[in-house]
Amino acid sequence: MAVAEHLNFRHAANRLGVSQSCVSTRIKTLEQDLNILLFERRHRGVRLTEAGRCFIAEVATGIEHLDHAINTAGALSTGAVGRLHIGLHSSIAAGFLADLRRRFRNEHPNVELMITEGRSADTIRQVREGSLDIAFVMGAVDAPDCHSCLVWSEPFVIAVPVHHPLGAAESFGWLDLAPETFLVRQSGAGPQLLNHITRRIVERDRTPNIRRCDVGRDTLMHMAADGEGVTLTTEAAAHVPFPGIIFRQITDETERAQFSAVWSPHNRSPALKNLLDLAAATGRSA
Repeated sequence: MAVAEHLNFRHAANRLGVSQSCVSTRIKTLEQDLNILLFERRHRGVRLTEAGRCFIAEVATGIEHLDHAINTAGALSTGAVGRLHIGLHSSIAAGFLADLRRRFRNEHPNVELMITEGRSADTIRQVREGSLDIAFVMGAVDAPDCHSCLVWSEPFVIAVPVHHPLGAAESFGWLDLAPETFLVRQSGAGPQLLNHITRRIVERDRTPNIRRCDVGRDTLMHMAADGEGVTLTTEAAAHVPFPGIIFRQITDETERAQFSAVWSPHNRSPALKNLLDLAAATGRSA
């Protein structure tokens, strides 16, 4: 390619940073291997033969493909391009995960983020199976075959209908909530929220009234807005207004909801490492 561009062995050698004899020998060997004369030698340089012009045209196309393959592989090896499959416990409309996703897309615009919502147990299983690169779930994770770490926390809040007496109360605690029907999703972080509600109500010597619903977040909020019950969620949900719902803090709630990242120790994706590094930095600055 260099000789074809310069039509001179010496100039091609200078371009390549090798000796003229090296270039001449390589061209001669190539012509012998192909049994084709690529260049006509002249006193002040060379000229491509017809076979040489055809050969160079085909080689140029191959080199373009090779360069593209090398550049693509290099970008993948640094996490600059690629795809990440992420499992979530809930919506990413607001809160830590929304900020993390936004920052990651700004810093790595050529990495496609594929989002899957589901129960924590399901997303962790998918991490084990390799169909998800990482899962963000509520609570600490006991999975010896996976890596995990706590990434962020946020307060619990209760969602009550706007016409509910607790919505007008200046403050209320778990004992005030004990008589209520709690609507809890079966998917997402529902199992973790169910355990938290049960523990808090039983601590106050009451029996929890819990209704498990196999619905999405929006349907659950519509049910609460219609007066079918109240629902426990976290602060990120309160950042997204919902018609007919008021989000209130529980005055005697002493814990914050903890959220963990879970990933496979066998996953060597550079894009995953970049996401984990950004999640750690975002958690520290939150």
